[in-house]
Amino acid sequence: MSVFNTSKVEISIFFLVGIPGMEHAHIWVAIPICLMYLIAILGNCTILFLIKTETSLHEPMYYFLSMLAFSDLGLSISSLPTMLRIFLFNATGISPDACIAQEFFIHGFSAMESSALLIMSVDRFIAIHNPLKYTTILTSVRVIKISLIFTAISILFALPFPFILKRLSFCKKNLLSHSYCLHQDVMTLACSDNRVNVIYGMFAAQTAMLALVCISVSYMLILKIVLGIASHKGRLKVLNTCISHICAVLIFYVPLVTLAALPRFAKNVSPVIRVIVADIFLLVPPLMNPIVYSVKSQQIRNRILVKLCDKQG
Repeated sequence: MSVFNTSKVEISIFFLVGIPGMEHAHIWVAIPICLMYLIAILGNCTILFLIKTETSLHEPMYYFLSMLAFSDLGLSISSLPTMLRIFLFNATGISPDACIAQEFFIHGFSAMESSALLIMSVDRFIAIHNPLKYTTILTSVRVIKISLIFTAISILFALPFPFILKRLSFCKKNLLSHSYCLHQDVMTLACSDNRVNVIYGMFAAQTAMLALVCISVSYMLILKIVLGIASHKGRLKVLNTCISHICAVLIFYVPLVTLAALPRFAKNVSPVIRVIVADIFLLVPPLMNPIVYSVKSQQIRNRILVKLCDKQG
């Protein structure tokens, strides 16, 4: 597909990319992508349904898990339209308004996921540090307030992105680097001054890294507590309660940090690598989080098995 390059007329369409050099095989790539989206949406809907309907799951940890599942669901739905259009129909065009709307939702749900992971790390620290007072510290009312506050912060965090992009002029380039719209990708196409975008983008990146630092500090404190436990069996039991969350943190932050680092530290890396890392960032966490929590959380696993047995019966 040709890409328009003009210095006089402001462009009216952006072009996304699939996997460079593999356009002929996009239809085959679409099959696993469709399966991943289907599993991710069904898995996160199942987690949300179980937490809502099962009173045994009405605990702080599972309320925060529902926040994580909701953000994963939002990420999947936000990227679904462009990903499927590209790989199923080779339709790469997207209007600037649709692109800006998509990046708002992607950045908003990413911020919500980061917030959920941060809250869950603090939740695990409180549960391990002071198990007897856990339910009195994290009451249902406090959990709801914390979730609403961090959801509002996530929305406010992403809210400036559409406005600072909307003020830019795009008149020379309109070929994006990924299969969906990201602020840092769109702003580089501007032919007007984008310093505000660069500054806010750096602030957003530093905020995400600050959340990761806070999560790391929580786990350092947890590790200190674990090392103080006398029995080996007791240590393993405590660490086992954190494995699911540690996996979720790694699944989310490894692609995110890699995606942020590539333009700065690996400018000559293949475009294929950039696209694959960007796609992993949006596809893998929503896919893997329900699987990890279903496997590692005995309560969720038992609830799923009960539901399946009821249907078979």
